[in-house]
Amino acid sequence: MAINEKVLEELLNQYPAKVKRNRKKHIIIKDADLARQEIEANTRTIPGIITNRHCAFAGCKGVVLGPIKDMVHIVHGPIGCAYYTWGTRRNKAKSEDPTQNFINYCVSTDMQESDIVFGGEKKLARMIDEVVEIFKPNAISVSATCPVGLIGDDLQAVTKAAQQKHGISITAYNCEGYKGVSQSAGHHIANNVWMDQIVGQGDMEEPPSKYTINILGEYNIGGDSWEVERILKEIGYTVLSVMTGDGSYEALKNSHVAELNLVQCHRSINYIAEMFETKYGTPWLKVNFIGIQSTIDSLRNMALYFGDQDLINKTEEVIARELARVEPVIDQYKKICQGKTAFCFVGGSRSHHYQGLFKELGVETVLAGYEFGHRDDYEGREIIPEIKLDADTKNIPDLHVTPDERRFRLKISPERMEELKKKIPLSDYKGMNIEMKDGSIIVDDLNHFETEEFIKLLKPDIFASGIKDKYAVQKMGIPSKQLHSYDYSGPYAGFNGAVKFAEDIAMAFASPTWNFITPPWKNEPLLEGTIAEGGCSAC
Repeated sequence: MAINEKVLEELLNQYPAKVKRNRKKHIIIKDADLARQEIEANTRTIPGIITNRHCAFAGCKGVVLGPIKDMVHIVHGPIGCAYYTWGTRRNKAKSEDPTQNFINYCVSTDMQESDIVFGGEKKLARMIDEVVEIFKPNAISVSATCPVGLIGDDLQAVTKAAQQKHGISITAYNCEGYKGVSQSAGHHIANNVWMDQIVGQGDMEEPPSKYTINILGEYNIGGDSWEVERILKEIGYTVLSVMTGDGSYEALKNSHVAELNLVQCHRSINYIAEMFETKYGTPWLKVNFIGIQSTIDSLRNMALYFGDQDLINKTEEVIARELARVEPVIDQYKKICQGKTAFCFVGGSRSHHYQGLFKELGVETVLAGYEFGHRDDYEGREIIPEIKLDADTKNIPDLHVTPDERRFRLKISPERMEELKKKIPLSDYKGMNIEMKDGSIIVDDLNHFETEEFIKLLKPDIFASGIKDKYAVQKMGIPSKQLHSYDYSGPYAGFNGAVKFAEDIAMAFASPTWNFITPPWKNEPLLEGTIAEGGCSAC
């Protein structure tokens, strides 16, 4: 069943009038004939609505900081906040020095009632001393939770004193959960601190090779980063640092010498990508290593940026070899997946990235949206100047950087930069909407009520979801693929990842489990009506 404006209006009529006006701005039906379709995003979720979002603390510590392996990450707050961001996203990491891999540890000040009353600064200082004594890390991060911000603990003062005492990098992140409307605020806070206090602190002045890159917004869930790095290194690239999957503080502080930054997750990392360009002259290229064709396009765009014929030839050689290996396998799974439909509602850029991979399996995405996207994630970066800053947005201070007097260096000439921008997404992102099919539904901050209603109307064959909505959807008789931690599978990136994803999706469709679950619409009528006595009044 296709959804038109009338059907959408009937769905929204179930809300109170004020809620309806608000939610209507967050939902659009894709229509390419319209010059522009504006969607509301990055605004507060209406109180009482069951959202799939998380808090600013989750975005900062849980998503961005957590995967850095050679930093001990201290959570200053109650133990529940620390536990919430530990061990859930499956950020894999390996280290040549096992004494400097702390990714499996969860460290918290475990604030109690007395700490809330009398303050927790002394407890935090003691915790830092203990961490240095026990782990001897290269660096420490301290992330604030809501109670810390409410009582006014001065993280900067404590960490500054501890840094002078111990002689290692100790950075503080005022990422209290209430700092923004979603976890997106936490990403921004982490990006700011990195650029201000970590990036550029290393001694490296020149890149180790002419094809030196950073990968930004890749979190190595299920080993994604390792698969991407496998391909890039074989072609001839030197991956200097990954922010932050299997990433390290030691690499991060020297990331300023890279020749190019690759941006995988635009939402979580675009802030630092822009600051890199301003401060060090390093352009960023929007890439997508989810899906076979997207991976191929990204590899070709990278080779075009460097403009070296040997690199271009090697890129094509690797692509041809990988295609010959994986396409026959993918074709087998395609027979099971062909003709199916999907909802794709995840965080970061995944709701966009996975649509191409679904399409390669013959699965059409009929509804997509972001948990915490901004308008530019939907409509493209060209609309950024038009986005109005509200009180919540202003709550996150922008870090205004200037060109580094010693290290700023244009990696390519302005003329070549403009020429390349016409061919590849250099310092640009067109957003998700442009690639969505006409008639498909785009929803920002999809809630539980709308999830059920759209499922009843569109009856998707699979739901690519986050953490909170997975099981509710499966109880409706629909397989749900959890794309925040891959349901303990993966990797899903690159060529090998596409094969693994195809296998998992095909298994989800072929499972006999769904024969034992009755979706609600099989017992409840979708349309209800009555017949008035006396027949038609016009007769």
